[in-house]
Amino acid sequence: MDSVSVKNLDLNFGSVEVLKNLNLDVKKGEFIVLLGSSGCGKSTLLNCIAGLLDITEGQIFINGKNVTWDEPKDRGIGMVFQSYALYPQMSVEGNLSFGLKNAGLPKKEIEKRVAQTAKVLQIEPLLKRKPAALSGGQRQRVAIGRALVRDVEVFLFDEPLSNLDAQLRTELRVEIKRLHQKLNNTMIYVTHDQIEAMTLADRIAIMKEGVIQQLESPHTVYNYPTNKYVAGFIGSPAMNFLPGTIAQQQKTCFKFGDEVLDLSHYEFQGTTSEGQTAWLGIRPEQVVFGDDAKNLPVRLEVDVEVIEPMGADTLVWSRLAGQEFHFKVIGSCTLYVGEKIIIGFDPACASVFDMNTEQRL
Repeated sequence: MDSVSVKNLDLNFGSVEVLKNLNLDVKKGEFIVLLGSSGCGKSTLLNCIAGLLDITEGQIFINGKNVTWDEPKDRGIGMVFQSYALYPQMSVEGNLSFGLKNAGLPKKEIEKRVAQTAKVLQIEPLLKRKPAALSGGQRQRVAIGRALVRDVEVFLFDEPLSNLDAQLRTELRVEIKRLHQKLNNTMIYVTHDQIEAMTLADRIAIMKEGVIQQLESPHTVYNYPTNKYVAGFIGSPAMNFLPGTIAQQQKTCFKFGDEVLDLSHYEFQGTTSEGQTAWLGIRPEQVVFGDDAKNLPVRLEVDVEVIEPMGADTLVWSRLAGQEFHFKVIGSCTLYVGEKIIIGFDPACASVFDMNTEQRL
């Protein structure tokens, strides 16, 4: 039985369609990340599951129960918000226990749950402090703890780390991963940060304009994006796209500019036709240069235009067939602007998309 199931969900605000015939099944104990740019509908979907928004059409099931019109408190969920939403006049202990007291739980049970949660989140020394005396990371731990004490099977996270600095985000991301491994509860997590998505998720749902574009494991989404939007959204730096046409000679090829690339080892998902316009997508880390390019099927000469040192790696910008083309090299490599170098890549590792539909070929 699925832990959370969303069936044919529509949400309209007046004449504006926000979510469109959306379906999502989350397995028990699974960590699902809803990923997309601002305005794609990911937080809206989470709020619908939580019961904070009334849907227009469709149904929502949690642990087999139809909760479409249930109040948030009756859905068996715990939610962590972006803004912490702590009561400033209460201590950490008071914040953790407030919801349990309202639910009428016995005092000993409340004390037990608060103690267990504080131990899991390593906030035991903070129980007597008020939120104003806590750092951002500590406040977010308390916000997570307030959801944990409810002892529910489904946790919803709405961009919980977006207000923190980069180092804290990394630390808490690891803690959330450990928390899921320890509790094995179902977690649905909203973010616009693809690093969070790739590192946390069992599966990623990439959304655009209220529609899930692809729902797969991080490995599949990264290596086999279903369309050009997903390919361009996942990966940092972003994928390169070269425009060209499919040529059916003795073998399938891709023609761009004066170049003809052999695609005979590329796994096409369907049939292609002679002269079909397409995009060839190559990730920057799939490109090598110099001696490493000697044995690769594709070798091209490019001019170095811009060099961006990034520590362990260096990002190099050049042009191919009039298109900007960037690739990574080891940070210790010495390159110069204006230098001509030989780069190479294997088209079998590329992604090819129809130019009209933008779907993977």
